[in-house]
Amino acid sequence: MAIKIIRVAKGKNSTLSHLYLNDLFLCYLLEDSIREVKIAGSTCIPEGKYKLGLNQKAGMNSRYKLSYPAMHKGMLEIQGIPNFSLVFLHIGNYTSDTSGCPLTGHYWNQVKGDYQVMQSSFAYQQVYEVLAKEVKAGRNEVLVENRV
Repeated sequence: MAIKIIRVAKGKNSTLSHLYLNDLFLCYLLEDSIREVKIAGSTCIPEGKYKLGLNQKAGMNSRYKLSYPAMHKGMLEIQGIPNFSLVFLHIGNYTSDTSGCPLTGHYWNQVKGDYQVMQSSFAYQQVYEVLAKEVKAGRNEVLVENRV
């Protein structure tokens, strides 16, 4: 399994994860809470094996194409998740930015019992091209695992 999301800590309403490629740490991820019953826009994706793809049709795609014209080839989308759709790796710092999607971060803080990620845009730019290359090469299986 080349791409892994490993959940390592839970906050009151947040989950801190690590993103790996071939066991090499790429960045931190901020996700919503782990829940048994999904609350739309406030629940992280369940554990499992999924595919990573490039979505060129979602509305978010046009915004990122403007922000990163030289590198952007489509939104990095985690696909095949039961009862979830349009789950993108994207930029943001707080759980209020997630809408159920993992946010990239270069480092993290914990404030009032919840996690946040910082330098999100920097982390996104660092991992985007690496992951897009894996997708194009067909090495796009993603394992999501809870360790909390």
